Amino acid sequence: MSPKKTKPGPVDQLTFEQAFQELEEIIRQLEAGQLALDGALALFERGQALAARCGALLDSAELKVRQLVPKEGGYELEDIEEAGE
Repeated sequence: MSPKKTKPGPVDQLTFEQAFQELEEIIRQLEAGQLALDGALALFERGQALAARCGALLDSAELKVRQLVPKEGGYELEDIEEAGE
């Protein structure tokens, strides 16, 4: 079985959904165990980069998460406090 082609686009330009979908496909291919060593290593390296991209995008999204809190006469947006603060 030959490996499916990975998307050639730069990892740093992928959306979270694109990176996650490609990462899932890479995992399926690696778990199948039908790849030559060179192909497996290339996919593993791409997977590492995709995982880092997903992590960075999630961290960025977490910084943007806000909550509505009751204030006099309505509601106001505030940053969500992290656990332990």
